[in-house]
Amino acid sequence: MTSQTTIDTTGPGGDASAGTPGARPAKGLRGHPWFTLITVAVGVMMVALDGTIVAIANPAIGSDLGASLSELQWITNAYFLALAVSLITAGKLGDRFGHRQTFLIGVVGFAAASGAIGLSDSIELVVTFRVFQGLFGALLMPAALGLLRATFPAEKLNMAIGIWGMVIGASTAGGPILGGVLVEHVNWQSVFFINVPVGVLALVLGVMILLDHRAENAPRSFDIPGIVLLSGAMFCLVWALIKAPEWGWGDGRTWAFIVASLALFAVFAFWETRVKEPLIPLALFRSVALSAGVVLMVLMAIAFLGGLFFVTFYLQNVHGMTPVEAGLHLLPLTGMMIVASPIAGAMITKLGPRAPLAGGMAFTALAMYGMSTLDTGTGGGVMSLWFALLGLGLAPVMVGATEVIVGNAPLELSGVAGGLQQAAMQIGGSLGTAVLGAVMASKVDNDLPGNWTDAGLPPLAPDQLGQASEAVQVGVAPVPKGTPEQIAAKITEVAHDTFISGMSLASLVACGVAVVAVFVAFLAKRGENAEAGGGAVHI
Repeated sequence: MTSQTTIDTTGPGGDASAGTPGARPAKGLRGHPWFTLITVAVGVMMVALDGTIVAIANPAIGSDLGASLSELQWITNAYFLALAVSLITAGKLGDRFGHRQTFLIGVVGFAAASGAIGLSDSIELVVTFRVFQGLFGALLMPAALGLLRATFPAEKLNMAIGIWGMVIGASTAGGPILGGVLVEHVNWQSVFFINVPVGVLALVLGVMILLDHRAENAPRSFDIPGIVLLSGAMFCLVWALIKAPEWGWGDGRTWAFIVASLALFAVFAFWETRVKEPLIPLALFRSVALSAGVVLMVLMAIAFLGGLFFVTFYLQNVHGMTPVEAGLHLLPLTGMMIVASPIAGAMITKLGPRAPLAGGMAFTALAMYGMSTLDTGTGGGVMSLWFALLGLGLAPVMVGATEVIVGNAPLELSGVAGGLQQAAMQIGGSLGTAVLGAVMASKVDNDLPGNWTDAGLPPLAPDQLGQASEAVQVGVAPVPKGTPEQIAAKITEVAHDTFISGMSLASLVACGVAVVAVFVAFLAKRGENAEAGGGAVHI
């Protein structure tokens, strides 16, 4: 497929684009590449923070609104489900109507939904507005990448994506720290209200700075059946991953949704070959590099987000840290991502993506192996070493895989490519949490009865053992009230040792996933279409 890609500069501002090599540089604020980066970074920061900051507020929300555990889980699940299902369609909206418009709508909607949550007086309203947060966040994220893709010249795109990845990494890791401070010293509503001034800032900057870049051959119609089929397939897949820990992987309901998802994906793929302007032109995946980038994002998210899921329980429930203390112990991870992401962008520009991507996944594998050696007595220095190594590994992967996906798609599909990148990360994170959670549950269920008996503790009835196992899977010692101190100490030791064995196995599985990703990285190559600079694009 060959297409001529040009920039329409008749949007707001009217200045020529600086989005391709040789284009006349933007004058003033409007369309300036680095000011554009600052603007989209403010909006992206708001969404990335919300991915982790809310978890800290859940206990306070539950206490204030009288919510059950399952209702609190929906505060996270509703947001994630809406985000994951909508990302690719939202990217297509940006390609059709312009990324500037979709970014600004996403910013306004996300901030408004955040304010509405802070004013909510029931858990049902909180969950409802979390869905709206996810939908508007889906508009914002691919549009940000589309704006960077169109604004930066090819030789500086990697550096821009490096800083973009740095903002996401820092915001994601900094969420628990900021959330802990706000909940502890203000209230849970402040966790959501903080998005309002950030959203206003992003809106003001966006109106002043962002220039609407549109490809001449951007899509003019909507593939409604394709949107319905893809949304249904994504919903069934994500729903199965969310519910698998509750239902069990052997449950018929879990597999019914997985089979339905696969069937809908197959029908979607067939339909996309028949429609004139498909939602996702399947010719995109003829690019081995782009396909490798999507797979890398999934594998990276499985290893990183799935493995890190248990680290928070390890720090808080085994080491007894507060959420703020746990966040501070993760600062080596955050700090290394902040430092390494721009450096990774520069390295990828100079060397190409293969070596940095393969090296990054190798460091990630080594870090996950190191985390499998953590135990109840591990000190902060050793933890910091492995966390820092993980940040060092993740930075080039986040930057490189994003550039490989977005840079190997034609400009008129940059929004779809951004949606693919984000959807791959969301699905990978959900898959990692579900699969590694199943590994943890299986290991705990297998080891706990023997460890309990070996410690000379009173035998448990089957239902008591099941409840104890669920507690141990998150590092909590199932000590009943009124238990003598000596018995309580034994139960705590057994619970923590059993949790550590499960976390160790889950970390080794994550390490194996990262090793597989090392080999996938060698299929990546520099974004052909970014280099083409808006000329002929071959997929």
